[in-house]
Amino acid sequence: MIASIPNLLTLSRILVIPALIGSFYLQAPLANWLALGLFVAAGITDFFDGYVARALGVQSKLGQFLDPVADKLLVAAALFMLAAMGPIDGVHLIAAVIILCREFLVSGLREVLADIKVSVPVSKLAKWKTTVQIVAIAFLLAGDAPQWLPAVDIGIIGLWIAAVLTMYTGYDYLRAGLRHLTGPRAP
Repeated sequence: MIASIPNLLTLSRILVIPALIGSFYLQAPLANWLALGLFVAAGITDFFDGYVARALGVQSKLGQFLDPVADKLLVAAALFMLAAMGPIDGVHLIAAVIILCREFLVSGLREVLADIKVSVPVSKLAKWKTTVQIVAIAFLLAGDAPQWLPAVDIGIIGLWIAAVLTMYTGYDYLRAGLRHLTGPRAP
């Protein structure tokens, strides 16, 4: 039972996605605060699922699979809804598309590399990229709810910073992966 706690935390991140999407259809400022609360709660489970798994020594293949999938689904859902309902619009859609494209590229690359028994570890810069991306999305979800704070402007700036970091780290992963995919094969 204890061994399944990290996986349950990860699954909760996936299960919160419909509620996050539904919150966009409520009236502001409730919509903003609810979306932000759900997103932050999901982010907390992202920290604790890995922490608990390592602390209890119950890391699993299922958890290794589910964790990045849950992260990408949550980020993609938030970005899609922020683009559909605002405030990500116009030229700022480019930043969101860059982030999503990199996520798909790296996921596909990791899958192919896993087939040939190559692991590409997450870099420190990629962790910073994820942090900036999550904080930016949180500010965008807050929207105009905190009237004393230019949350949307902060979120858009953060989104662009995350997009630049995304391109750089995506290039790093692609370069490392292609070296394994195009290099000479061992007999």
